[in-house]
Amino acid sequence: MTVDAWMLGTTFVFGLLFGSFLNAVIYRVPLGISLLRPSGCPRCETPISWVHNVPLLSWILLRGRCASCGEPISLRYPLVELAGGALLALSVWQWGLTISAFSTVLFCYLMLVLALIDVDHRILPNVITLPGAVVGLALSFFDPRVAWLDALVGGFLGGGLLYFVAWAYLKLRRREGMGMGDVKMMLLVGSFLGWQGALMTIFVGSLVGSVIGVAMIFLSRKGWEYALPFGTFLAAAGILAAFRGPQIFAWYWNTFAVVG
Repeated sequence: MTVDAWMLGTTFVFGLLFGSFLNAVIYRVPLGISLLRPSGCPRCETPISWVHNVPLLSWILLRGRCASCGEPISLRYPLVELAGGALLALSVWQWGLTISAFSTVLFCYLMLVLALIDVDHRILPNVITLPGAVVGLALSFFDPRVAWLDALVGGFLGGGLLYFVAWAYLKLRRREGMGMGDVKMMLLVGSFLGWQGALMTIFVGSLVGSVIGVAMIFLSRKGWEYALPFGTFLAAAGILAAFRGPQIFAWYWNTFAVVG
């Protein structure tokens, strides 16, 4: 399917709207607040009118402040909206208006939500990871990129590897080093991306997380007990794998695999 500039622009605008919804999910789900509740300022609780709730544009016109009480609105809100637009447009640009594009952008939205919730609260909610894994497996029956068996193996492989690491750490160090949220998150990743995508996500996420984690340990001077939001690095690696996983996996195999 040919994707023209008009289609990309339209999908980007729709993606901004989805990004606005993602902001609500990121803020409300960890706090147990219903997503059906009207939007309001966290400080003064004044309901936000539709004219002040236009993605990206409202934040710019309000200069990043609540229209009622002047409370600063984090720059992260418009950045998440931009990410929502960019991810949808990029998915459509790569796969057109297909089930593959739908599966990819849904996966990326889940990763974005989990990444920021993990940063804020150090949790990966079951209400997102477990239903997400089921949806990923269901979509594999329609998405030609990942066969259902690959999705099934990917989920158990991704989750199983992290479960083994968590179990081994607990046995060796006598304390938890990784939460079960990361295990369930990899169950989700594998169900969407298959076993190759799951392996790449773990490898890249662990590599980047290790480098940044060591740097943060020394900069914060909190020692080796510094709590690292590992799910955030898995999410970033998962998004990379969603768009370029097969190409990167093929490059790695052709470059480093032992022949003969």
